[in-house]
Amino acid sequence: MIFVKNKKAYFNFEILETFEAGMELFGFEVKALRKGQGSLEGSHATIRGNEAFLINAHIPPYQIGNAPKDYDTRRNRRLLFTKKEINTLTGLETQKGLTLLPISVYNKGSKIKIEIAIARPKKKYDKRESIKKRDADRESQRTLKNQ
Repeated sequence: MIFVKNKKAYFNFEILETFEAGMELFGFEVKALRKGQGSLEGSHATIRGNEAFLINAHIPPYQIGNAPKDYDTRRNRRLLFTKKEINTLTGLETQKGLTLLPISVYNKGSKIKIEIAIARPKKKYDKRESIKKRDADRESQRTLKNQ
């Protein structure tokens, strides 16, 4: 079940490859994600040393009264990759124009996982092509439905 999804990711970026990782979360963050609260809008991942971090993802506390007073909803959260995956991501992240972008947060069994993609930003003309293709697909679906 998908809890949070980055809806603009496929429109604004060209997705090259995806990876799955775990996240280090507090208990009240897990509850909030399972409730569907949170946002990946404007967030990205980065590699520092031999660790990966999710930066600028908004996860509010489940109950504001039970959260610590100094809780930051946009704190950096550590991502749990294998060493081999971190080495791969480090090599790809250093290439010009590539970004580590969170796509969605979901559960796998009782664990909460995040899907991270290696992405390249689309140019304005690429976005226009995406819009044209989407509109053409909708129109063809409408004609097939009406027949």
